[in-house]
Amino acid sequence: MRLASAGRRLALAIALPALSVGTVDARAGGRPGDFDFYVLSLSWSPTYCRSRGERADPTQCSTGARAFVMHGLWPQYARGFPSDCRTTGRNPTRAQVDSMLEIMPSPGLVRHEWRTHGTCSGLDPASYFALARAANAKVTIPPAFQTADRDLDTSPGDVERAFIAVNPRLQPSMIAVQCDGGLVSEVRICMTPDLAFRPCAEIDRRACRSSRVTLPSIDQQ
Repeated sequence: MRLASAGRRLALAIALPALSVGTVDARAGGRPGDFDFYVLSLSWSPTYCRSRGERADPTQCSTGARAFVMHGLWPQYARGFPSDCRTTGRNPTRAQVDSMLEIMPSPGLVRHEWRTHGTCSGLDPASYFALARAANAKVTIPPAFQTADRDLDTSPGDVERAFIAVNPRLQPSMIAVQCDGGLVSEVRICMTPDLAFRPCAEIDRRACRSSRVTLPSIDQQ
């Protein structure tokens, strides 16, 4: 039995006081709230900007662009994931979208993530975004990856170990580094609906297999 209800309770509790997944095939039109766990995807922004070139979102790649940014919080099945679920609720308001720009790079990405993934969470926009902010806040970015003022040559294993070192309870089976042409593109971290770190074999199997990778600097976008 899937456990999205616990995630709904947590998101509502948080809310009241105040880049496509690419893992395995999506199941468009899944049932909102029917999933097994979440993937928190953190994108290395300079890789996106370099690989997309003129097609990149200028908001994300302008002066002052960041290093790791939140790509999204994705409901997942043990194999595969739901996508673009049909809901009867309203789309996010401009204020709700703007509330995410502290951790996500552009309004266009925020809206895309809601349409593709948020609609499958079983949550309304305000609660989903509150849960996404809580998931993002749960993960500490290693000091070496908090800026992107120079190229960093490393390995996928070293990136994982750096995250594990500063995030208690995170284990190798719960995190996967993604790469694109030898450049680190994302770090994906698996969480329960209550945002506890959890293993995810399918995500781990699709991790970067390069022996050496680079986190490019902002200056080379």
